[in-house]
Amino acid sequence: MEFGKVSAEQLPQVVFDLPALPAHTQRLLASQQAPEKPVVYVGCPVWANKEWIGSWYPADTKEKDFLHQYAQQFNTIELNSTHYQIPHPSVVEHWRSKVPDDFRFCPKFLQDISHTLLQMGEARAMTQLFCQTMQAFGECLGTSFLQLSPYFSPKERDMLLKFCDDLPVGYRLAVEFRQAQWFVGDNLPKISEELASRGIGTVITDTAGRRDAVHLSLSSPTLMLRFVGNDLHTTDYTRIDAWVGKLQSLIAQGVQEIYFFAHEPDNTKAPDLACYVIEKLAQVCNIHLKMPKRWGNGAKQVGLF
Repeated sequence: MEFGKVSAEQLPQVVFDLPALPAHTQRLLASQQAPEKPVVYVGCPVWANKEWIGSWYPADTKEKDFLHQYAQQFNTIELNSTHYQIPHPSVVEHWRSKVPDDFRFCPKFLQDISHTLLQMGEARAMTQLFCQTMQAFGECLGTSFLQLSPYFSPKERDMLLKFCDDLPVGYRLAVEFRQAQWFVGDNLPKISEELASRGIGTVITDTAGRRDAVHLSLSSPTLMLRFVGNDLHTTDYTRIDAWVGKLQSLIAQGVQEIYFFAHEPDNTKAPDLACYVIEKLAQVCNIHLKMPKRWGNGAKQVGLF
């Protein structure tokens, strides 16, 4: 993920503090009953990575089996391929057949929709096709996310709300904001309350060079976090420590579902980061997900840093 990327030289100057919980998020969570046990998903943005053969996948793994092996390790995937084309329903059904029932696909909306048709007010037909295709995942369809264009500003607010109103009933969506004006003044709280009234969530993006996008402006009890590391720099781990502490507090206040997607520069090391998240969730929040297994020479579980 290039959004908010900084150089290694700039990294020590970045302030990684997490923001306070906005008043409207506090009101939203106060209306929720704190779950006895939240549903938590942790995963990566890809499953097709040859570099994982012999480390995160068995040494004899074939490309056709990558998704199956990935789903033995993690319980969700940030599905970015759908940002570039809508797969045939038979492909979606095939993907679905490779994963267990408790696995969740989180598709990224087609770029033609999010970056072109939405701003033209002509997204409805393509959106219906996209959603209909994704529903072939059945119970394995998690929350889809709409990554808005970096040029899509609060001036286009009404277009976004119309898009949300045109979604199929019950389709689960979270919106990722990128244009800087969304994070100025009360723009994000206002749109978050509009989204909350429609059952639409927001995406939090934690990346070093865009700290404004690290918001806690929730519009649903589902939290989706796209966390961008820096090649397993020490700050990757201290940032996750801070997030896990924040998640513990948010769960106590009413967050009921969490998606945590771990990104690294080329994503080869993304599983290492995801494993650290899983380990910290068990240690701090008493949330116990399956710990991914390392294969091959030097196989080991990821330890706390």
